[in-house]
Amino acid sequence: MGEKKYSSSITLCFSVLGLYASFLTWSVLQERINTKPYGSADGITEPEFFKAPLIINVTQALLASITGYIYSYINQKSDPFDIFFKNDRETARSMFKSFVLISITSSLSSPVGYSSLKHIDFLAYLLAKSCKLIPVMLVHKAFYRTKFPFYKYLVAVMVTAGVAIFTLSHSSKKSSKDEINDGNIALGVGQLLGSMLLDGLTNSTQDQLFKLQNTKGSPAKLSGAKLMCVLNAFVFVLTLAYTIAFKYESEVTYTINFAKKYPEVLTNILQFSACGAFGQVFVFIILENFGSLVLITATVTRKMISMILSVVLFGHTLNYMQWLGVGFVFGGIGYEAYLNLLSKKSSKATIEKKNN
Repeated sequence: MGEKKYSSSITLCFSVLGLYASFLTWSVLQERINTKPYGSADGITEPEFFKAPLIINVTQALLASITGYIYSYINQKSDPFDIFFKNDRETARSMFKSFVLISITSSLSSPVGYSSLKHIDFLAYLLAKSCKLIPVMLVHKAFYRTKFPFYKYLVAVMVTAGVAIFTLSHSSKKSSKDEINDGNIALGVGQLLGSMLLDGLTNSTQDQLFKLQNTKGSPAKLSGAKLMCVLNAFVFVLTLAYTIAFKYESEVTYTINFAKKYPEVLTNILQFSACGAFGQVFVFIILENFGSLVLITATVTRKMISMILSVVLFGHTLNYMQWLGVGFVFGGIGYEAYLNLLSKKSSKATIEKKNN
């Protein structure tokens, strides 16, 4: 018994540290690639920013799909794509349509979000992306008529207020050649909202996909790892085809020429993509072995550390109002996590009481 508990503790520590290491590095590299120049540091040569978001998407999707396939095959002894071949034709067709829709919204979300970084601060972007509750609630309410408890609306208001306070309290300063941000907040916020809405469509459709599996009793079940593999395979094919057909010069040729001058960018993109893929695997390990509550705690603290790392590593300075906005956002996220914890404990106690 003691050995089993010790082994479980080791697995938990390893998984949480792996999640932190993967996603904290992923966050730092995301800011490095999208908002910092690759030009000379001598002050003479004009710095250059990397502006090929579709190439980042293609690389990230490819590595995530491969990683998801390997994890699914090793851990579940199954081919992720069997959801299309082992299920009945109607279920397979419904799932295929859902994956096409999700891959489109997912493919559009990242480039639109990265475009917003030309106009708003990375920390505002990080804050807004830290809470997926708001776009998911909007989509569920609009398309699926889902009802939510009052506290979720309260959390949504807190997070929205926090992001608004943070963004609008940004201290005005002269644009620097080392900064990609041009200060056009209205355009940046519009693009960020568009990206978040696409995230909401993606996550909500994923929810419906899992519900379809549960109600139909399909022989080939859809797991998180299978979703990771199949969705990213769809995103890879879709984004690559679009890039080659319509954006070859501005994405492929541009990246080749940019990488010849600054080969570091290729290393950064590969590291970024690998960290995202490995981080997702640690998410599955924690979820499968220790439950959603441990995962929520690890995720919330990771997002807070990402914010601190960004401030420390990239020299961001925050005024009092911006810190207030940060407090609102993480206060709302923490409040939601706390109530989820109470709800889970209450449900567990009820089940145990019935069993006794």
